[in-house]
Amino acid sequence: MERVRIAFVFSVPIAILGGLIGLGGAEFRLPVLKGPMRYSAKEAVPLNLCVSLITLVVSLLTRVGTLPLAPLVELSPVVISLAFGAMLAAFFGTRLVKGLSERRLERMILVLLVAIGAALIVESLLPQSSSGLFPSALSWSMVIGILFGLAIGLVSSVLGVAGGELIIPTLIFGFGVAVKIAGTASLFISLPTVTVGLYRYARQGAFSQRVVFREMVVPMGLGSVIGALVGGLLVGVIPAWVLKLVLGAVLIVSAIRIFRSS
Repeated sequence: MERVRIAFVFSVPIAILGGLIGLGGAEFRLPVLKGPMRYSAKEAVPLNLCVSLITLVVSLLTRVGTLPLAPLVELSPVVISLAFGAMLAAFFGTRLVKGLSERRLERMILVLLVAIGAALIVESLLPQSSSGLFPSALSWSMVIGILFGLAIGLVSSVLGVAGGELIIPTLIFGFGVAVKIAGTASLFISLPTVTVGLYRYARQGAFSQRVVFREMVVPMGLGSVIGALVGGLLVGVIPAWVLKLVLGAVLIVSAIRIFRSS
């Protein structure tokens, strides 16, 4: 019951903040799973992926009903190439995680969380639009999309995150996609990536103990849905760049604090 309470209490504010800046909040859930909830890193990653899937489905259903999907048709080659690369990396990334020792995995998680925190801080200081740094030719877009997708899928499988914190900046600054369209496209890329990762972890026996669904996945998933809906309603109350700056610093500090023993 203690884990159930912690899972719900922490998941709501994390999801509210994630909804405000357009992320699922999985990178902030991981220190909670490892810290207050006392899961090992190898247990925390696939569980985080479960909650990420729930959050993604709710976010996608919400966006489909409120935002036009027509702009995604023109962007479909980029979305498909990013998704393909991410799914490929997620498929093999789970094997990499299985082969790592607990200590090595914690070190990798620490580095990635600090890097994501730093990226959030840098992104908060950058303009919210871009003409696109990558060549616009279809062949180049596909190749670059697959390469970046490989990196995104690897991070997704190692941290158990949807990858939006990497996908959205890639679409905005790399391909010149508008921020709202990038947020929707990110969901279409993340959903199959997370699904592949979950399938691979399930095949490896990561969910053999069903009690984890009752004590963590269900309450944290419910809290994440509630928080994401509230965060979506509060968009515009606080500037997104301010939240990214603060949350980037919080993520770095919390990651170092939880994983400093590694």
